[in-house]
Amino acid sequence: MSRISVRGLAVASATAVTAVGSVVGVASVSTAQNNDAEATAADPTLLADIPVGMQAPVQTASLTQQADAQAIAADVSAKKDAEQAARKAAAETAIAKKAAAEKEAAEKEAKEKEAKEKAKQQEELKNASSQSAGADASSFPVQSSYSVAQIKAMAQQMVPGGQFQCFSNIVSHESGWNMNAVNASSGAYGLFQALPAGKYASAGADWRTNPATQIKWGLNYMNSSYGSPCAAWSFWQTNHWY
Repeated sequence: MSRISVRGLAVASATAVTAVGSVVGVASVSTAQNNDAEATAADPTLLADIPVGMQAPVQTASLTQQADAQAIAADVSAKKDAEQAARKAAAETAIAKKAAAEKEAAEKEAKEKEAKEKAKQQEELKNASSQSAGADASSFPVQSSYSVAQIKAMAQQMVPGGQFQCFSNIVSHESGWNMNAVNASSGAYGLFQALPAGKYASAGADWRTNPATQIKWGLNYMNSSYGSPCAAWSFWQTNHWY
């Protein structure tokens, strides 16, 4: 081999080695730059270390990630708020329904109680009417005179038991159970001080001589005017007349 050939081979070899080194060097630089870009995207503090030409893409990627994270957090918060609002609304609705149901039940109970009271009163009036109609003036023997005890005994047979004391209270205040009592100033007459006295005639023509006839008239008057002797007595206590 000539010196020229050897020299040419050496030059070619040196050129090849240089070329390979250049390629390896370029690849190393490229790989290092990519790694640096990824690290900077994860940590913005490293942005200053990135070449100026690559900073904008890295900043954009970082902002996008932050925006996505914020959007996810906002969605979670909104969902939580909506669930809380729904639970609160459901609780308020349940409370309102319960209150309405309780009010309706109370009103229903009050109406039923009122209806029962009215029915009871009507039944008492019905019983009073039937009992008073069963014992009339003709049920007692005619006498020339009557004692207070006898007149009271008649009244007890004509007035319902639960109403007799109220009935008796009124007669005691009005006439003291004197069937011939007369008010000197007004002319009111009899057990119930009827004015005018002729009112007794609606119960029987013998009202002047038969206390049972006066009792019948007085009982009918109390029932028709007040509902019962006890209602009449309640009115009398307030007004001192009936």
